[in-house]
Amino acid sequence: MSEPLLRLDSVKKVFYTDEVETHALSGIHIEINKGEFVSIAGPSGCGKSTLLSILGLLDSPSDGEYLLNNKPVQGLSLSDRARIRNREIGFIFQSFNLIGDLTVYENVELPLTYRGMSAGERKQRVTAALEKVGMAHRAKHLPSQLSGGQQQRVAVARAVVGDPLILLADEPTGNLDSTNGDAVMELLRELHRNGATICMVTHDARFARHADRSIHLFDGRVVEEEHVNH
Repeated sequence: MSEPLLRLDSVKKVFYTDEVETHALSGIHIEINKGEFVSIAGPSGCGKSTLLSILGLLDSPSDGEYLLNNKPVQGLSLSDRARIRNREIGFIFQSFNLIGDLTVYENVELPLTYRGMSAGERKQRVTAALEKVGMAHRAKHLPSQLSGGQQQRVAVARAVVGDPLILLADEPTGNLDSTNGDAVMELLRELHRNGATICMVTHDARFARHADRSIHLFDGRVVEEEHVNH
């Protein structure tokens, strides 16, 4: 049996403010295997985004263990964490997070520029990523010249351009109307069919059903896990 790509063991996250302890996550156990599409669902404030921040190394657990690709993450220096985020994790955010004064092409190229990759290889990867999401014809446009659905496609291209181990999507359809939301979900499903490992936070049950497995959080705990039959 191969090791899971990502494993959380007894992970807790406590936030302290003015003598108040908020237990955002309590004793979370999760494993995600290579090639799986997992959705994390639950009501607002149940800890979904906190969980995703920990998975994406944007935050650290207060307690417990996180193994990514069979390596423990705790104790890594900030620069090591940044390097792993850049190389091994692709992020897709609800608000697209594109840089306004960079073109579509430059936005997608950005994560690669931190790797000391040759211009030729960068160009090849960016072109391939934009073609994958159907946005190659918009490469010279600025984000402000695109619709929300198109901006999210560019954000997906930026997430996959570095060939990460896992894609983390935080409410990727949250700012889109249903037609564009469906199109972005179909794009994620296509990436999954081609081998991508995806972990997606969503409060939309319709989209959670696209995943192989749905993990339900409530008050910082996993209350249910279900395998989805397609």
